[in-house]
Amino acid sequence: MSNNEQWNRRSFLTTMGGAGAALMLSPLLSWAATDPDPRIAAIVAKTFGIDTHNHVDVPLIKSELQGPKVDLAGELRKSGLLAICMTFAVDYQKLVNPGDAYERFLNGLTAMDEILKVNSMKRAFNFEDLQLAHKIKQPTVIQSVEGGHFLEGKIERLQIAYDRGLRHLGLLHDNDASVPLGDIFTKTPQWGGLTSFGAEVIQECERLGILVDLSHCDNNTVNGALKVAKKPVLVSHTGLNTKLGTNEFMSKMMMPRLIDKEQAKIVADNGGVIGVWTHLADSPVEFADNIKAMVNIVGIDHVCIGTDTKLTPAYRSPTDKGWGGEGNKRPQDGPDGTPKREGEHKDQKTPGPEGNKKPGGGGTNQVWESQKQGFYYTVVEALLNTGFKEEEIAKIGGGNYCRIFDAATKRS
Repeated sequence: MSNNEQWNRRSFLTTMGGAGAALMLSPLLSWAATDPDPRIAAIVAKTFGIDTHNHVDVPLIKSELQGPKVDLAGELRKSGLLAICMTFAVDYQKLVNPGDAYERFLNGLTAMDEILKVNSMKRAFNFEDLQLAHKIKQPTVIQSVEGGHFLEGKIERLQIAYDRGLRHLGLLHDNDASVPLGDIFTKTPQWGGLTSFGAEVIQECERLGILVDLSHCDNNTVNGALKVAKKPVLVSHTGLNTKLGTNEFMSKMMMPRLIDKEQAKIVADNGGVIGVWTHLADSPVEFADNIKAMVNIVGIDHVCIGTDTKLTPAYRSPTDKGWGGEGNKRPQDGPDGTPKREGEHKDQKTPGPEGNKKPGGGGTNQVWESQKQGFYYTVVEALLNTGFKEEEIAKIGGGNYCRIFDAATKRS
């Protein structure tokens, strides 16, 4: 265990003292309208259920603001989750002109501001905010963006993003930024791993108090980032490359996005936490098995949940004609040119208001055909059935994320 990891654990346990001990000891809370098994309900109420990578689709074009109204608070309560890392990306449509990425980023934040206002919700800026949300039974969000495209080489924009509420930055996404930050795991390496600007971004995130997420980074970029980072990092959505599920198409598509045992250990040995997604799991128990496999490799203190699903309905801009214009669709796009999220494939529909019940993807509260209740209730039950103890579920469900989020959001 690294000195950095030991310090973070000591600091977190101190923070968890007193009222913060609610992570394990708070009385039963009433999160959902349904009546699940009392033991499951008790665990959901005591723990901090956090999905560390959940897409909330919003318009990125100014003329389309405010965007559609969504019942984010209702879906969160139904799920049993305390919080999601509310994520969007600006590179689903090709970035052509300087300033495009930054404009889309600011518009996305404005749209999310409106969603939170309509739902009477606030962002959580630190662990204390999560504690308060749990205490008053008010679901919350941690603002996240997937990819540093909006920076366009301008490090000072991180301060602006921080002031707008960003506390969780995915360094990379599917496509290179205009000023690259590192090599993407689904593209041919061309930068030799983490770039100098990528290193500068990590350092500035740590100075400001923003958690760094290394999903979409290839191994060289991850390892380079771990050499630069002074605080624990996150890999929010992946799975072991030995857990491929039963869908051959999905397993081939997901393979570059999966982590091997050796790399997972490297992340954990540096104090990091790895999120297991619902992709490649055809049932809640299979998802729990995938979590168990990751725990067996890196230990119970280094695993969390990062579904890469959508808690709210999909949104598609009326101007969206596919990747870079009509007739220029990516192979993974749908027949109508709709850019697909990771995990969607040819026999999946884009999630609508009722969600997508295809295995491992789509709507968070409708991930699996067998699902009878909200997401976190379903996962807690599956983890119990897989042999996890309540205190272990508390760590996987959100405690591990809270620890590194707490460390990250404390300014250097």
